[in-house]
Amino acid sequence: MRVEHHWWNGDVRLQRRDVYVRTDGALWEVEAQMGGPEGKSKVQQCPGKASAMILADAWRGPRWRWRELQ
Repeated sequence: MRVEHHWWNGDVRLQRRDVYVRTDGALWEVEAQMGGPEGKSKVQQCPGKASAMILADAWRGPRWRWRELQ
């Protein structure tokens, strides 16, 4: 799967959160990660890009502090 979008909340410590939207061209998934690569994560399959983006928006919460990374 390739990463279509990756957002980061800007925190470099334990409160770091990342949200990823990934696809292989047919399947879509959203991953919410807390605490960096060694932290906890949750992955949700989505039926399409629109639903993946809606879920990613919901999991990010307030957008003013999130940055999109590439």
